[in-house]
Amino acid sequence: GSDDFGIKVNSRGLIAEVLDGLGIPEDKFARTCVLVDKLEKVPLDALRADLEDIGVTPAQVESLTAVLSRKDLEGVAAAVGPDSASLRELRDLFGLLESYGISPWFEFDASVVRGLSYYTGVVFEAFDRSGALRAVAGGGRYDKLLESFGGDATPAVGFGFGDAVIVELLKDKGLLPEFGRGDVDAVVFALDGGGGG
Repeated sequence: GSDDFGIKVNSRGLIAEVLDGLGIPEDKFARTCVLVDKLEKVPLDALRADLEDIGVTPAQVESLTAVLSRKDLEGVAAAVGPDSASLRELRDLFGLLESYGISPWFEFDASVVRGLSYYTGVVFEAFDRSGALRAVAGGGRYDKLLESFGGDATPAVGFGFGDAVIVELLKDKGLLPEFGRGDVDAVVFALDGGGGG
């Protein structure tokens, strides 16, 4: 249940607005997000030099980390202003989660940015509430990814998960079924019937 794991939510659009407000140029956005994505795994002091190497000033680093440490939308609202489209989108999302009765599973976390540059909107990470495991799953909105591979412009949402993390979580909760040896009678593989031999 929601006591076992949850989903942290943020928006790449919101982070873009924060970076813009701090005077961090758009051409440094992707590299900054990759470094910020490491903050949960690596101490800020270890990343400070990397951020400064890409041109983020010490004052900008301090301001950025102050915003990213926020766990409430209102705290971030002060950084982006009341007319923020991304903030409005997140408020709407949390309103829907509340109306569906599933809000206990979700929480806002400004530090969730997802390091991949193709994300364009809401991003999320599922996590083990005990904090013993790394992210269980993660994903988000991407508006231009399919188009970049030659497809039609199709806004989409996707996610991936770590099977090893899920197995560990199921073991910890005593929910992993026992699989005895020899329980499998046959394994069937679908092969391409293209006549290749």
